[in-house]
Amino acid sequence: MQGLLIRWAITAISLWLASKVVPGMHIAGAGTMLGAAVLLGLVNALVRPLVVLLTLPLTIVTLGLFLLVVNAAMLGLVASLLDGFVLGGFWSALFGAVFVSLFSWLGAAFIGDSGRYEVIVVRRD
Repeated sequence: MQGLLIRWAITAISLWLASKVVPGMHIAGAGTMLGAAVLLGLVNALVRPLVVLLTLPLTIVTLGLFLLVVNAAMLGLVASLLDGFVLGGFWSALFGAVFVSLFSWLGAAFIGDSGRYEVIVVRRD
């Protein structure tokens, strides 16, 4: 449970940073940011797998680049469901999705299943 909360916090921070860096992306406040993080997690867990499956031929033809469009669509869906979360258009959604994905991946890479900071040590004897 602690790991899930930490990942949601990482997503919320990445959304906040993206709103500061990506032009056209605006989050009204901390409550909206936390709500967007939770909703983005739910959308990515429930809606995204179905969309990825339905667009699999297009993803294969584009060698996986269409997944960037799918990520932007998921971020756009979250923005359309929350009043205080605004995306200026497709490019804002695309760059915002890429930023949030990279930052969340980087932050979550150091968090294990238990929610603790983990370091992998390789010992050579």
